[in-house]
Amino acid sequence: MAFAVLLAAGSSSRFGSDKLQFAMADGRPLWRTPFDVLNRHPMISGVGVVCPKGRGRDFQIAEADFVVEGGATRKDSSLAGVSATPPSADIVLVHDAARPFLEASIIETIVFSASKHGAAIPVVSVTDSIARGDEWMEEVLNRDGLFRAQTPQGARREWLLDALARAEAAADEASALKAAGYPVKLERGSEQNVKITLPGDLRRPEAGIAVTGFGYDIHQFSEDPTRPLMLGGVRFLEGPGLRGHSDADVLLHAVTDALLGSCGQGDIGQLFPDTDPAWHGADSLVFLREAGRLVAQSGGSVANIDVTVLAEEPKLGKRREEIRALLSKELRVARSNINVKATTMEGLGAIGRKEGIAAMAVVTVVRPHSQFEV
Repeated sequence: MAFAVLLAAGSSSRFGSDKLQFAMADGRPLWRTPFDVLNRHPMISGVGVVCPKGRGRDFQIAEADFVVEGGATRKDSSLAGVSATPPSADIVLVHDAARPFLEASIIETIVFSASKHGAAIPVVSVTDSIARGDEWMEEVLNRDGLFRAQTPQGARREWLLDALARAEAAADEASALKAAGYPVKLERGSEQNVKITLPGDLRRPEAGIAVTGFGYDIHQFSEDPTRPLMLGGVRFLEGPGLRGHSDADVLLHAVTDALLGSCGQGDIGQLFPDTDPAWHGADSLVFLREAGRLVAQSGGSVANIDVTVLAEEPKLGKRREEIRALLSKELRVARSNINVKATTMEGLGAIGRKEGIAAMAVVTVVRPHSQFEV
């Protein structure tokens, strides 16, 4: 089991303001972007946050497994975070909250490598000439074998606890591990995985853009009295079920189509045609999960989901919170970024005559510029 710690206890002194609360293109604070990437990764069982002293309320979200205060140094903050992880965690990843453009592939690489070798970090090659000096250049260093270290840095939990506890000072987890005698495997990082230090760093292409997908679905009520009514993955006991090849969950179908639209993957009918007996009576969660996988495969990060159900009956009532919770869990999206609402047709049209139910969904996905072809 791998657990992640997000270090958000820095002072942002060089940025000039609190960079971690800076609003990104999708409205999320900067620190929340890497948190969500870690939280929805299938290889990460939980994520905790290390915050500045007295600032716990600014980072207190339902999705965080814990929020603890950091210390005076990077080493102290890292130790506080790793100590708060569950003892059952085999591998712990420590990531800088100021690195918002984290790719899922790097997480996978570091988890696998740390599990095999005990500790691993992502690095990128040094391509510029490296000079040493003060006001005047004294020498140009040989850059062969030099790398820039990134995060997340991962290791066995017991290794990190021992190394960080013994270190008097450490620039990062890798330096503490090395000083304590533990081997650290170098893995390929990404130029996209930059650390935001100055305001200009946010104007890099890696900041990405938001794309929008729209979905719509409608189904008639079934005449079969035994057919269940499914909406948003939740079974409603009131009213008849909906007619369809699968379970006819219009809400999940609308969200699925919106997800597919955000990454250019066609529609639900193309991926799961109603002519294929394999999908007869299928649970629509299968469709939702595949659409979510395709979004992640395209480099996208789901930032927001807004759904509207058009129906005279049933009333969603308190069940909408169950739907929000299910969407949050399945797509690894903060529940606060999911909205489910309903409206009637005031007796107008087929839905107004209670002949069926429709749903509309809008999904916002953030994707790096590098994922777009020119």
